[in-house]
Amino acid sequence: MTPAILPLAVSSQTVRSAIATGGYPALALLVLLENLFPPIPSEVVLPLAGYYVERGTLAFVPAVAASTAGPLAGALILYGLGRLGGRPLVLRYGRLLRVDDERLRRAEDWFARYGDAVVLLGRMVPDARSVVSVPAGLARMGLIRFCVLTTLGSAAWNALLIGAGWALGAYWRGASDAVRLGLLVVLVVVAAAAVVVVVVRRRSRRARGAGPPPT
Repeated sequence: MTPAILPLAVSSQTVRSAIATGGYPALALLVLLENLFPPIPSEVVLPLAGYYVERGTLAFVPAVAASTAGPLAGALILYGLGRLGGRPLVLRYGRLLRVDDERLRRAEDWFARYGDAVVLLGRMVPDARSVVSVPAGLARMGLIRFCVLTTLGSAAWNALLIGAGWALGAYWRGASDAVRLGLLVVLVVVAAAAVVVVVVRRRSRRARGAGPPPT
């Protein structure tokens, strides 16, 4: 067994045991912990939950709900840490949370530039979802808005991964790659469509600017 495969095998076995014995509460707890100090990535937890949906051990909607409640609770802890304690408290526990000064500054820059989009879309980025809540708290983002964006982003990502694991069944380990490939295809299509729209508009403006041909 190669070193790259070993961590996945160990982690998946841990998740198997936890979900098999603890059901939805265990699923919520695992994803909560992943958002605080990622011991097991959700790319392992959620497709495996989808596999259990396919087997009938779990149901899809409750699994998505449980896996969304976990990240929301974890995000609120990090949000509160940033809002109530500020940078000094965040950096004091940075080693546990895997957040250093450079990473925190980068997250703050993202939030300053993109605001709501960082909270919403950051839930779908493995290296970002455990830190995006902190700058939202530091910036004193509205609590209701933060909860809504976090819930929407988490639910969308969780539904995709659980659904992919459900569809792939025993091959659930490939769910994360399948979802990422699908998202990449969508992004490429959207980018291509945007380019076409821009080109068409520019040509239309040039045609209007040229005016009618001289008689």
